[in-house]
Amino acid sequence: MKLYMHPVSMTSRTVRLFIAEENIPMDEQVIDLFTGEHHREPYISINPNRQVPVLDDGDFRLTESSTILKYLAEKTGSRAYPKDLKKRAKVNEMMDWFNTQFYRDWGYGMIYPQIFPHHKRPSDEIQSGTIAWGKERAEGWLQILNDFWIGPKNAYLCGSEITIADYFGIGLLTLGEVVHCDFAQFPNVARWVGNMKKLRTWPKVNEVFYGLVENVKSQPFVHL
Repeated sequence: MKLYMHPVSMTSRTVRLFIAEENIPMDEQVIDLFTGEHHREPYISINPNRQVPVLDDGDFRLTESSTILKYLAEKTGSRAYPKDLKKRAKVNEMMDWFNTQFYRDWGYGMIYPQIFPHHKRPSDEIQSGTIAWGKERAEGWLQILNDFWIGPKNAYLCGSEITIADYFGIGLLTLGEVVHCDFAQFPNVARWVGNMKKLRTWPKVNEVFYGLVENVKSQPFVHL
C-alpha cells in the first residue's frame, strides 16, 4: 500500500498516526503542499480534489481520510474499529461530527483564514468578521465535545478504549496549536489531548508539524 501525504497536513497526520501505532506496512510519498505540487500533474490525475492524503492499495484508491482510516482498520482487523454494530456506529457518529460540525467552524472559519493566503477574505472587515464568527462557533462545539462527547469519565472519545475516531479527531483539533490555542478552559478536552499525546509514535509522526508550530509562534493570531 502507498500513502500520498504531507506531514503537516491535518488529515494526513490522522492517518499516519494510526498507521504508525498499528505498525501497518506502508510506502509514503510526500506531496509538497507548500510548492503547490497538489495542484499540478501528475498529482491532480491521482486526486482531482487536489488534497492529501490518498491511499493506493493495488488498483484500489481512496481520497478521504475518514474513509481511509475505516478501510485500514477493517483491512487489518484493528480493535480501534469495533465489530459490534452499535459501538461501530458511535465511532462513525463521532467521526462525522468532527468532519461536518466541528471542523467547518474550527478550521475553515477561525484558523484557515489566518494561516492560508488563499483562505483570507477580500477585506479586513470580512476577514475579522469571519474569524470572530468561526471562533464563537468553535467554542460552542468545544464545549459540547468537553461536556457531552468526552465528559468527566471517558479516557477517549467513545469510552475507555481508543478508536479511529480519536485518531481522526486529534489531528483536526491540534490544528489549533498553530494559532496558539489553549484548551485549559475545556478540561475534559485537554485531558483527552494529553492521553493522545502519550501514544508511542506521537512525537515522531508530528515532528514536522511541531516544526511549523515553532516557526509561527511569534505571529499574532486570534485564538482560544
